[in-house]
Amino acid sequence: MSELLVSGGQVLLPDHSVERADVLLDQDSGEIVDVGDLSGDDELDASGGLVIPGLVNAHTHVAMTLLRGYADDKPLDAWLQEDIWPVEAELTAEDVRVGTELGLIEMLKSGTTALNDMYFFMPEVVETVESAGMRARLGYGAITVGKDDDAAREEMRDGLAFAREYDGAADGRIRTAFMPHSLTTVGAEYYREFVPQAREADVPVHLHANETTDEVDPIVDEHGERPLEYAARLGLLEPGDYLAHGVHLDGSEIELLADRGTGVVHCPASNMKLASGMAPVQDLLDAGVPVGLGTDGAASNNDLDMFDEMRDAAMLGKLAADDASAVDAESVVEMATRGSAEILGFDSGRIERGANADLAVIDLDAPHLTPAHDLVSHLTYAARGSDVRHTVCDGQVLMRDRDVQVFDERAVRERASERASALVERAE
Repeated sequence: MSELLVSGGQVLLPDHSVERADVLLDQDSGEIVDVGDLSGDDELDASGGLVIPGLVNAHTHVAMTLLRGYADDKPLDAWLQEDIWPVEAELTAEDVRVGTELGLIEMLKSGTTALNDMYFFMPEVVETVESAGMRARLGYGAITVGKDDDAAREEMRDGLAFAREYDGAADGRIRTAFMPHSLTTVGAEYYREFVPQAREADVPVHLHANETTDEVDPIVDEHGERPLEYAARLGLLEPGDYLAHGVHLDGSEIELLADRGTGVVHCPASNMKLASGMAPVQDLLDAGVPVGLGTDGAASNNDLDMFDEMRDAAMLGKLAADDASAVDAESVVEMATRGSAEILGFDSGRIERGANADLAVIDLDAPHLTPAHDLVSHLTYAARGSDVRHTVCDGQVLMRDRDVQVFDERAVRERASERASALVERAE
């Protein structure tokens, strides 16, 4: 057995207490062997640091790093139709590969070890995630609006075929989902036909829902029911399914999610930037709905730093609830680690024996992390992605002392800049 000892630091335990401890990892099985006062041959120095579970970005579109800063300060519908979709129509497989490499580097450098990605040219994303050594739930973002029936069915077939073919790739680090884009961009007839096939394939369903009032009102007007009631009639909202955003949910929909065991991924930065609204996160938590945290894409955020997202989640959650005690620091750390991991179906997000050996080491030697009254509070309100010293996934060191081991960062940044410029030039 090949072992790695993460030694000399403090450790964030599953009950959110912090203790001085070492963490022993089995690099063959990718699991945590033990936590305590330990010894080992191969050591990763965590002295002066806090060992935390690897962060889990439960909703993003990674290759949109190529569109970072391209189309800002617009509402969602105009942003998509006037800017994003026309540029995405010009994407190539190599664009997506390079944009994904750039996004994964950004995530590794900010302590993220697992992600959920909905985008295009997904076989290239699989290859890139596998090369990075990270964990992911992946799916093709199928859209039928604006397509004739043959093209729409092909779109849905492609999404389902990807989910079937690649589930379990990278020795199980990669899982898949069927990912129709949203309730308003995919027709009801296609949900009725293809969701049962996803159930037969034993893959969950992930989609955007209730992100803006423009996604809610048309469904209410046409069908006379709330969007999630409509979704349930289409065979959605089963245990293991998960929604992105959930900004405009009413009490009946929150109760429905809780009864069904369907998760919601909160994306506060994107929701604020696009003026989509404030999700009722505390109400979701109080109802027992599984809640995770995601950055959304870098075109609507504009970064993939989960520490930024944690701070935003806490701040926006208090405003939404009109309560300074709502969406507290412990809840937010839970959302960004175990909450997101459980929604994606990964045995990660906690540091204890038998869990996946996915973790990050935060360097506490910084003015903005001094004094250390409450390190859980610091994780939510004060820490930054640049404070991450090491990142480990599946027992393998993917970043050591701020140096990403799995990609040539400078070369990727150069290629990404070139690809982004050429992409925009083709679109314009």
